Amino acid sequence: MPVEEPAPVAAPVAQQERATEPVQAKPVQKAAPPPPPPPPPQPTVEKPAKAKTNEYYETKAQIFNALVEAIDLSQLGRMEADEARDEIRDVINDIISLKNLVMSISEQEDLLEDICNDVLGYGPLEPLLARDDIADIMVNGAHTVYIETMGKTQMTPIKFRDNAQLMNICQRIVSQVGRRVDDSSPICDARLPDGSRVNVIAPPLSIDGPALTIRKFKKDKLTLDQLVRFGAISPEGATVLKIIGRSRCNILISGGTGSGKTTLLNCMTAFIESDERIITCEDSAELQLQQPHVVRLETRPPNIEGEGEITMRDLVKNCLRMRPERIIVGEVRGSEAFDLLQAMNTGHDGSMGTLHANTPREALSRLESMITMGGFTLPSRTLREMICSSIDVVIQASRLRDGSRRITHVTEVLGMEGDVIITQDVFLYDMLGEDANGKILGRHRSTGIGRPKFWEKARYYGEEQRLAEALDDANVSD
Repeated sequence: MPVEEPAPVAAPVAQQERATEPVQAKPVQKAAPPPPPPPPPQPTVEKPAKAKTNEYYETKAQIFNALVEAIDLSQLGRMEADEARDEIRDVINDIISLKNLVMSISEQEDLLEDICNDVLGYGPLEPLLARDDIADIMVNGAHTVYIETMGKTQMTPIKFRDNAQLMNICQRIVSQVGRRVDDSSPICDARLPDGSRVNVIAPPLSIDGPALTIRKFKKDKLTLDQLVRFGAISPEGATVLKIIGRSRCNILISGGTGSGKTTLLNCMTAFIESDERIITCEDSAELQLQQPHVVRLETRPPNIEGEGEITMRDLVKNCLRMRPERIIVGEVRGSEAFDLLQAMNTGHDGSMGTLHANTPREALSRLESMITMGGFTLPSRTLREMICSSIDVVIQASRLRDGSRRITHVTEVLGMEGDVIITQDVFLYDMLGEDANGKILGRHRSTGIGRPKFWEKARYYGEEQRLAEALDDANVSD
């Protein structure tokens, strides 16, 4: 009996063999398992490709045109979203039955969903906006849509009916925040209701149709502890950043496009005390601060006559009159750098900003060049002295070649030596190689500095012991 136990796994035929020839049941058993694995992959690959054909799009256009004639779109705007969707569904079902269109249930459901998205939402973009794993959506004309997920860019099968539909959706997005995009104003920055950043550039500047770029933000705001889990920073490095945030150091977050500057800025603001008054200045409001006392300011482009523009510099200058305790500039791009430095240097400790640069030293030189381009004729030594007395810490965020994002430098500004700004790395990320899957391997380490310049600020807030322990624990002995 013990020898014959494996046989029940086999088919009923094997049970008959067991009674006569138990030994021969085993080979039949082992030959059976291979067939099941092949079938599953084939349907999953083929279905997305065959889901929407040209015939589907033609049918959709036919039904959509009939819907526009049959329904009062202005009335839909006054209804709740679910109520409006039900109304559209009823009308579409009537149109399908009147036109005797032959469609499967799944095709009919897809068509209903697509048309509801066209009328009430952002059309083909809706399924992409609903996904929380997508960081960027890049639309290059009506028939080419790319997404970035897990740090890698990939093409999607999603298409718009034509450039007119894409342009209509672009106008719908920007009109929600009082902006416009058309032939006279073909470039526009806007945002979605969830704070996602939107850029539109329309023909004639964009040759192959409107180009729409959406930088999505996760519904759940990331924290420093989550960045530790993702490997962006070590636990000791996160502790150092928490102490820097709590100690009211003036912080400049530097990095390239898509390196995670805004995400890191959001994380750093989590350590601001809840009783502080914070004022944010942004081109398009995307910061997600959790404190109760926050005033959010946003720039405004000029109107059709070219008047009424409110620049970032206007906002920063004005917010100095609003009794801020901390000023946060979403992105420093121009002459507002001078006003931010002035604010940092005149009692608004703990202010923060981001800018595009590849290294901390380059970030400081870019600050200087932005102030100079703004028309200020101060000597370069005076500008550098102002930078040294204003900025305490530069945090560098980088996107590595495998798509991962890492905090690579925590650098403090020490002062001037002659005409040169002296900086000191407190925390660094070393790349050690890559694994078999092409993922970069590395480690975060302290540079061995026992007492950084911001030590006194940390001691003022009772954080010096925690800072010393974090720096000691991050020391890596080769």
